[in-house]
Amino acid sequence: MFNIFNYVPVAFVLILVVMFVASAVRILPEYERGVLFRLGRLAGVRGPGLFFIIPGIDRLVRVTLRTVVMDVPPQDVITHDNVTVKVSAVIYFRVMEPQKAIVDVENYLYATSQLSQTTLRSVLGQVDLDELLANREKINKELQEILDRHTGPWGVKVANVEVKNIDLPQEMQRAIAKQAEAERERRAKIIHAEGELQASEKLAQAAKMLATEPTSLQLRYLQTLTEIGTEKNSTIIFPVPIDLIKMFLEKQDKA
Repeated sequence: MFNIFNYVPVAFVLILVVMFVASAVRILPEYERGVLFRLGRLAGVRGPGLFFIIPGIDRLVRVTLRTVVMDVPPQDVITHDNVTVKVSAVIYFRVMEPQKAIVDVENYLYATSQLSQTTLRSVLGQVDLDELLANREKINKELQEILDRHTGPWGVKVANVEVKNIDLPQEMQRAIAKQAEAERERRAKIIHAEGELQASEKLAQAAKMLATEPTSLQLRYLQTLTEIGTEKNSTIIFPVPIDLIKMFLEKQDKA
């Protein structure tokens, strides 16, 4: 006689075996590594691909190797010339040595975030506001070098740091706008003065050339009169040089 209860222990054992195998199998993609601990001791790094662990004895910690983009929240910074600004940034980093990122620091993401905030305040506090606004590339490189040097022992490589936003107080924005306007006016006056100087030099050269040829001066007057006459003017006031009518006066005196 068939008795189902005779097969219950076998089915139960099979279920346990399947659960054990399923919990022992691990599959990691190409961009992840697994730091394996066996009875609390570091047993190496596993992955990518398929591998097995011992359930209950081994513990696997996943670590991504992809570049992490982390925003640095706005920080109140007092620059070297005592101007208070709010500065935010973004950092790009990735884990190069998974076992260091897990063993040598408690939480490498939190640690990198805190280090970036303190470094941002420290570095920007040593520069003037004008340098912060004008030499952002230099400041970004300095921040990257400092962060990379400190995160190196954690197995983390900081690839890039970018200062994102610089929020100035309203009074400082007005002062910078006035300074920029004054600078534009200064440049405009210099350009105007240079133009006047060049024009005066050209006029002096033209006057010297006309002085050597009196006839050319008379022709210039006649040309100017012709140009004025083309306009729709009812009255034309034209100065006549004495040299132009001198010949007629001499003929009248002889007559």
